[in-house]
Amino acid sequence: MADTIRVLLAKPGLDGHDRGIRIIANCLVDAGMEVIYLGIHQTPDAIVEAALQEDVDAVGLSIHSGAHLTLFPKVKKLLDARGGSHILLTGGGIIPSDDMSELEAVGVGRLFAPGASLKELAQYIRDEVGKRKAKA
Repeated sequence: MADTIRVLLAKPGLDGHDRGIRIIANCLVDAGMEVIYLGIHQTPDAIVEAALQEDVDAVGLSIHSGAHLTLFPKVKKLLDARGGSHILLTGGGIIPSDDMSELEAVGVGRLFAPGASLKELAQYIRDEVGKRKAKA
């Protein structure tokens, strides 16, 4: 189905805890999205390469290692450099609100903290991807 939103999920860096991202993957599938889950210990290069090969609408990163100020901007920069600036970059994890604002300033989409509403997350992706497709 051409209107199905495709989302790539990944755990970049050294963080090995993936229970939350698996729950998110199931939530997004239940919301009618197609999900590609790359797994843990992914590099920014591998994430971007997969996102472009899979022609996704959104990339969601889960980071609990404290490396969010390095990993999100690196993925965003690579997406933009390789022709993927139209792809929504979102995610969540243990990210202080000041850092969320800093990441938003460099083009990262909304970030979600532990305990965020799964329904709200799915609706955000649906709305943001819809806006981006309307501009294309």
